[in-house]
Amino acid sequence: MRIFFTGGSGKAGHHVAPYLASQGHHVTNADLTPLAHPDVTDLRVDLTDAGQVYSAMAGMPTTADLDGPGRAPGGSAYDAVVHFAAIPTILRAPDATTFATNVLAHYNVLEAATRLGIRKVVFASSETTYGICFAQGERTPLYVPVDEEHPVVPEDSYAMSKVAGEVVSRSFQARTGADVYGFRINNVIEPHEYAEKFPPFLTDPALRRRNVFAYIDTRDLGQATLKALLTDGLGFEVFNVANADMSVAATTQEVIAEFYGGVEVRREMGRDETFYSIDKARELLGYEPQHSWRDVLEDPRAGN
Repeated sequence: MRIFFTGGSGKAGHHVAPYLASQGHHVTNADLTPLAHPDVTDLRVDLTDAGQVYSAMAGMPTTADLDGPGRAPGGSAYDAVVHFAAIPTILRAPDATTFATNVLAHYNVLEAATRLGIRKVVFASSETTYGICFAQGERTPLYVPVDEEHPVVPEDSYAMSKVAGEVVSRSFQARTGADVYGFRINNVIEPHEYAEKFPPFLTDPALRRRNVFAYIDTRDLGQATLKALLTDGLGFEVFNVANADMSVAATTQEVIAEFYGGVEVRREMGRDETFYSIDKARELLGYEPQHSWRDVLEDPRAGN
């Protein structure tokens, strides 16, 4: 596939875009900052400018296309769009700027993609949509494990922009019939961060309550993205994306007892199973995480 990838220079994107390229796909990184990866084409695009987005997506992916037969006016040479670009969290910009930037960029990307006839869009939503991560004060889920049917009622500008992006995506899918899949991505962890960040998490699970004790390895996010690109016919869907285990050494029962007293537990859970349900991604996309902090760090509770 030829993939128009927005935000390929970001924390998640700079792993996922090269991974897609390594699987034989041509990837164009549309970003304000170049990725400078030998297997990925960089294209400087301001996604809040509708004209730039449309022109970029309607343009030629590579100079090799100069020798090709060309294409009919009004179409795109790209087969799919992966939209990861955003102001990625609160407190990076004023709240109004975060919301406006993310929503406008999302709209521009979806409008250009669908008007140019691209039939597959995978976009980054967020764990924050459930209203726990950036809430003021203590919040717990209504039930666990948290699945995609859990209400999304965020209070912060970033998560609001992600919920708005899901609404925009559903609307463009209804208009065009394209496949538009959203990933409610959990806390993104790069491989080197296991040794740097995880030791305190393993001994103090309270540090991870805002992330529902979950995480997503960038390598598994790459796998999930590829699975979504290769899965056709689902229409509009959103998927939780996380790793299979928790980011803490405490067991699920211990976490429930300490942090989720009174919260409905909807099914029996495994000893180390994530509270951020990935059942839907497993069933519909064939996603199966391959990585864990346990591959790098010793479990301090081993034998307990």
